[in-house]
Amino acid sequence: MSQSTREVFRSVCPLDCPDTCGLRVIVEDGRITRVTGDPDHPITRGVICHKVRHFPDRVHHLERLLYPMRRTGEKGEGKFERITWEEALDEITSRMKQLIAEHGAESILPYSYYGNMGLVNNGTMDRRFFHRLGASRLDRTICNVAGSQGFQATMGIKGAIDPEDTVHSRYIIVWGGNIVSTNMHQVMLFEQARKQGAKIVVIDVHRNQTARWADEFVQLYPGTDAALALGMMHVLERENLIDEAFLRDYTVGWEQLRERLKAYPPERVSRITGVPKETIIRLAREYGKTSPSFIRIGNGLQHHDNGGMIVRTITCLPALTGQWRYKGGGALKGNGLVQVDTDKLERPDLLPNPNVRSINMIHLGRALLEADPPIRMLFVYNSNPAAVAPSQEKVLRGLAREDLFTVVHDLFLTDTARYADLVLPATSHFENLDVYKSYWHMYVQVARPILPPQGEAWSNYKLFRTLAKRMGFTEPCFDDTEEDLIRQVLDNPDNPCLSRIDFDELMEKEIVKLDISENAVFPERLQRGERILLFNESLRAAGLDPLPAHTPPKEGTDGERNAEDPDTFMLISPPNHQFLNSSMGNIGKLQKMEGRPTLQIHPKDAERKGIVNGSLVRIWNERGSCTLTVKVTDAVLPGVLVSMGLWWLSSYPDGKGINQLTPDREADMGGGAVFFSTAVQLEKAE
Repeated sequence: MSQSTREVFRSVCPLDCPDTCGLRVIVEDGRITRVTGDPDHPITRGVICHKVRHFPDRVHHLERLLYPMRRTGEKGEGKFERITWEEALDEITSRMKQLIAEHGAESILPYSYYGNMGLVNNGTMDRRFFHRLGASRLDRTICNVAGSQGFQATMGIKGAIDPEDTVHSRYIIVWGGNIVSTNMHQVMLFEQARKQGAKIVVIDVHRNQTARWADEFVQLYPGTDAALALGMMHVLERENLIDEAFLRDYTVGWEQLRERLKAYPPERVSRITGVPKETIIRLAREYGKTSPSFIRIGNGLQHHDNGGMIVRTITCLPALTGQWRYKGGGALKGNGLVQVDTDKLERPDLLPNPNVRSINMIHLGRALLEADPPIRMLFVYNSNPAAVAPSQEKVLRGLAREDLFTVVHDLFLTDTARYADLVLPATSHFENLDVYKSYWHMYVQVARPILPPQGEAWSNYKLFRTLAKRMGFTEPCFDDTEEDLIRQVLDNPDNPCLSRIDFDELMEKEIVKLDISENAVFPERLQRGERILLFNESLRAAGLDPLPAHTPPKEGTDGERNAEDPDTFMLISPPNHQFLNSSMGNIGKLQKMEGRPTLQIHPKDAERKGIVNGSLVRIWNERGSCTLTVKVTDAVLPGVLVSMGLWWLSSYPDGKGINQLTPDREADMGGGAVFFSTAVQLEKAE
């Protein structure tokens, strides 16, 4: 009788989350039985979120894909038959060769994002393959590009401070981020600051878990955050709570901004935002009189038509009070300091035609229906666009095209995979060698495979390396091993933060901190002589205001307009607590804890519409409709509706998700998505 085995491994969470937690994984008899936090991780310190504890249910899910399959039913029906890898690879490569010969390589489009944040399996061999193929390029803008560009438009860099320094903060504003659900280790650092006397204020459109955790909650209408920031700046200037010496020595454009602030007195800002005038004044006074003060800028507020400008405007606040001088002062949107050499990793020089078209991923629906020349093959991996992309009705209609050949590489038969012609089984991150960076903390981590590939699953790395060979690509870069790629990730002479991270040291220690000794972050960065751009001339060339400004969203209402149009609601769809986008949405225990897709509505609106708790309602606009169960609550403002999370489509009563309603317009910066600038109508469902 064989003896049972039990081993403990270190690993890394691969989800699209800023914390990039260290994990401790128990494997018994070839199965993962428990996942906990790694107590030796220097910043996540053994604490992980509830959903990650359910990774065993994901890896060993009864419905996990374990072998390649070919569609046998109608698109969207989800009927498939098992085939071999040899058959799947032959069909993919023969299709590609035929399409290239008849329609050109632009007829092929890859579609991916960060379902797995590993740099080897998302951003190396896959990009090289599609570049060499000459396929249409994908502009990956769906998440944080607008906010990142807005922050950079003010600060000149994507990162600003080491988040570990926030234990020194004494006045903390969490602006537009539900960090209890999405950045829990920042919450832990803030708790240390709170024990030392810090006050924590949350500014958001929704009284979420973070708002309930904070010392004070300030609620405003969607898309009005820049107006509130300008109103606070107005009070700071009017009451002489600014640091004139800092503005003189370290900023550009203060006098122009001072003039702009005259247009944003608290009385007007209150009408726009819905925040009482007295609250605006007090908030500005507290912020201006407390040091160090720190603003954690969330992801939600960038998903508006004016999302880039919102983040840019908020980022100006610490300059007015000189908070960039102090450890624990300033603001943080994300850590952009792990800048890799993307040209080396992705090899755009392999493109046969450097001018090949680029398609914004948020335009997938219109691209599948309207692109000229048409897209005839779609290759999806690390993403589930049928659930997560905006203008869902167009996306599903495009995926249903019989003349579109779709390949999906995933762990599960997702909403997107149900429309595929071929479905390929993907490894979980526990089955791969990979390197991970965080877009919040300052550590680089490596994770080794702790399980063999389950069934016949392949990693992205193996899939695209094999396809390159099958297509006859002979460039040496397609021979790179996973270790080679990790070395290339670390090799970027243009980024001094990576300069002292050695491959052998990383493989030995598995967690290594970036080198920030060369004035890479504030306050030390002030020594570099760079200026904070309160006035940014380059924005004018892009058709934007060079100064911070408030521009209303292109549809819907705000505080000023809500009373004039009571039948139009602004819809917000932030992440729920148990899933991460659509990832983990098929785990039964997490589904049970999350409940079901709901729509939060203010009691006044519910009464006016004759709606009660638990009833079904239909919300709609010109793009589509969605049916949801009502939750009546004062956690939202009148005129605002909130539906938490992206559920798989089968979880909705009519099979239509919340992204039926969201627009595929581009935000003001970077072509980002505008999920939250969504106006809808509402009625009782039959």
